[in-house]
Amino acid sequence: MTLIASSIGRKLAMALSGLFLVVFLTQHFFINLTSVFSESLFNEISHFMGNNPLVQMILQPILILGVLFHFTMGFVLELQNAKSRVVKYKSYKGSANAPWVSRNMILSGIVILSFLGLHLYDFWFPEMNYKYIESLPLDPDRYFGELVHKFESQVRVILYVLSFVFLALHLYHGFASSFQTMGLNNKYSKAIKSFTVAFSFLIPAGFIAIALFHHITTF
Repeated sequence: MTLIASSIGRKLAMALSGLFLVVFLTQHFFINLTSVFSESLFNEISHFMGNNPLVQMILQPILILGVLFHFTMGFVLELQNAKSRVVKYKSYKGSANAPWVSRNMILSGIVILSFLGLHLYDFWFPEMNYKYIESLPLDPDRYFGELVHKFESQVRVILYVLSFVFLALHLYHGFASSFQTMGLNNKYSKAIKSFTVAFSFLIPAGFIAIALFHHITTF
């Protein structure tokens, strides 16, 4: 039996792919954060990321595969856990055995996956259309305006806020669990737990603040 086919292997793969996505999430946050302080800097970074061959041809496909792998593995593990529950209790008090977040990782994952679909619709598909279908001239100063335009819609901002709330819940359990799955239960466990909890709420809160900032400042 290969490592990936075993239960431990699947959990390890899930943890590693999750940590990979956390790195991307952090990078994406800091790029978006520049839009609050400097329109020109945000345009410059976005233009570089959108036209750099290394990013577009290598890193972007790896990211997409990483997202698909992580969520597919999540569904596989959920099905595996469901099948392993041989004993069924007539009255099961889930909150007494595990917190709501850990029992509903699949729910928060579905919400996040739906949000990613919206995010692709808002930014990635228009970008692909701009560059490869309509083949419009490169405009290094268009990115900030496109970002702000998306946050003019109150409905879209609400959807973004709700999605990042679910992301915070997903990270709260999943980020810390990734280190535990990798066997990092040592004298640094408390420090790791504190870091993951802070990250899980600060980064999503930062994304929410960015969306609200651009929504408010457009009026």
